[in-house]
Amino acid sequence: MAEGRGSRNLKIRFREGGKHWTDAVPIGNGRLGAMVCGHVHSETIHLNEDTLWTGTPADYTNSKAPPALSHVRNLVHRQHYPQATAASSALTGNPSEAYLLLGDIQLDFDYSHLTPGLQQPYERELDLDTATVKVRYSVGDVQFTREHFASYPDQLIVTQISSSKPAKLSFTVSLLSKIINQTYVNAPNQIIMKGSCPGKRIQHNPHGIQFSAILDLKIGGTDGVIHILDNNKLKVEASDWAVLLLVASSSFSGPFTAPSDSKKDPTSQCFTTLSSISNVSYSHLYARHLNDYQGLFHRVSLQLMRSTRPNISEDRSLELKRLTSSVAHLSLVDSTVTQASTSDRVKSFQTDEDPSLVELLFQYGRYLLISSSRPGTQVANLQGIWNKDLEPVWDGAPHLNINLEMNYWPALPCNLSECQEPLFDYISLLSVNGSKTAHVNYQANGWVAHSKSDIWARTSAGQGDVVWALWPMGGAWLCTHLWEHYAYTMDEDFLKYKAYPLMEGCVSFLLSWLIEDSEGYLETNPSTSPEHYFIAPNGEPACVSQSSTMDVAIINEVFSTFLSAAEVIGRTKDNIVGEVRKAQPRLRPINIAQDGSIMEWTGERFQGSRGASPAPFTSIWSISRAYDYF
Repeated sequence: MAEGRGSRNLKIRFREGGKHWTDAVPIGNGRLGAMVCGHVHSETIHLNEDTLWTGTPADYTNSKAPPALSHVRNLVHRQHYPQATAASSALTGNPSEAYLLLGDIQLDFDYSHLTPGLQQPYERELDLDTATVKVRYSVGDVQFTREHFASYPDQLIVTQISSSKPAKLSFTVSLLSKIINQTYVNAPNQIIMKGSCPGKRIQHNPHGIQFSAILDLKIGGTDGVIHILDNNKLKVEASDWAVLLLVASSSFSGPFTAPSDSKKDPTSQCFTTLSSISNVSYSHLYARHLNDYQGLFHRVSLQLMRSTRPNISEDRSLELKRLTSSVAHLSLVDSTVTQASTSDRVKSFQTDEDPSLVELLFQYGRYLLISSSRPGTQVANLQGIWNKDLEPVWDGAPHLNINLEMNYWPALPCNLSECQEPLFDYISLLSVNGSKTAHVNYQANGWVAHSKSDIWARTSAGQGDVVWALWPMGGAWLCTHLWEHYAYTMDEDFLKYKAYPLMEGCVSFLLSWLIEDSEGYLETNPSTSPEHYFIAPNGEPACVSQSSTMDVAIINEVFSTFLSAAEVIGRTKDNIVGEVRKAQPRLRPINIAQDGSIMEWTGERFQGSRGASPAPFTSIWSISRAYDYF
């Protein structure tokens, strides 16, 4: 893995349009997202804008939590784990808000596109090297091409449609949305859609985030014309080509400002964006998009070589040199493989080694991060930025008990540190609400965040099963990303002014949260292993106990990185640093079971049981960090 453009053909290919939303191809600029289905006669491009959420700012603190916390801790100390699990529901609260869709661009082409058998050959591809989706097909002797990309520098989604012969392009275009909206034609070539997200998680509450989207249409050719239909649809006839520019904005002004108090006018913002590129050609828009995107994407390439034989008998260093020199030859050999549809390559991978498919998967992960998280955008949520539903699965929310962290694991090792900036901005916002949650709910210092949040930076335990809802380690896990950013970049200003204050607040909470157990260790109580139950000694299922290994591993890591950060920036004499040095050795060490496995809970008598996830997340976390305990 190295800088440069050494990777082979990086195209995800399809031989038909997407039958389902999950078959569509994602594009995005961090804020705006689209899913391109690639249908021939009737095409739907699903749209998203990353600030469209239900809800408004709210106080989610629970003043009744402190006595409930004391009761739960008492039950845990008495080893009444099923009862502690039941009692812990008093520590949970209201549901989080949901990520929403923006709407759809609907394209309906003329009847020639319905002619059976004349739409071949069909190709749809995502070129990871250019972040461009292309759809190509022929109707009779005319080839049609659609190109789609999402521009970060110009903040819009661009679609160009062209035909190989003059005056052969005819279609209608409209903007649609499941959210209550008003759509109308503003000019001979513009459609405006205005709407309001629900202020609560019900459809007919109009007091939430306001939004606007504008579709600007340009056509070319001597015979091309645009007609207005029903004041909400545009019809193109006999054009050579068309360019569709989609801009969108919202009234969201941050998690602490109610939509009703926002000073932002999303429609005016859309017009400002369009005005800034009014005289910019498609080729220049594309060039600016490429310059921006490839500045990130071309930082890393990956080349994997196909095995030549099971055993290499000659000197390994000489063999490695020979194989390395043959990469170019291998790229040519594999070129026919990369022309196949990606689904066919996936199917054949089980029996036919295809190193370039692994390269493609690796680079697709980098592409998705670039497309869903850029400086100034919202944090990438559970679905990145792509969603088609009013009630997405698990609300499409940032889940702090592994999913949000997973979104950003590739950022640093894959040389995309800028894409991690929204995560750090989000941690800062969580620390504001998290200090209220820590103080009111737990009578603790510092700040805390639980397993699930939303655009309003919710930090309290959510509504639902305590096996996932009651997990106050979400903020702590996120704080490990702060130190890792410094470890990769050696940016002392970032460490001193951004990371350290957030880490200090997190550590302050952890010191307040830890209590002494009967053996003199510092324990977490109540404690859960995220989304995983155990069988209590009495045979009943439970999920609440004390000092899960997941908790202790994260706390130990946060303590270690905090001490390292203090050393770097010269804060080793701070009182809190001394407290951490005293507390860290008192954390309960990892226990090893008789079968040699790492124990997630403190007692060998505990047995793993059913869970919302297949296994404790500690297997992901603790094994890589276990050396800290020995």
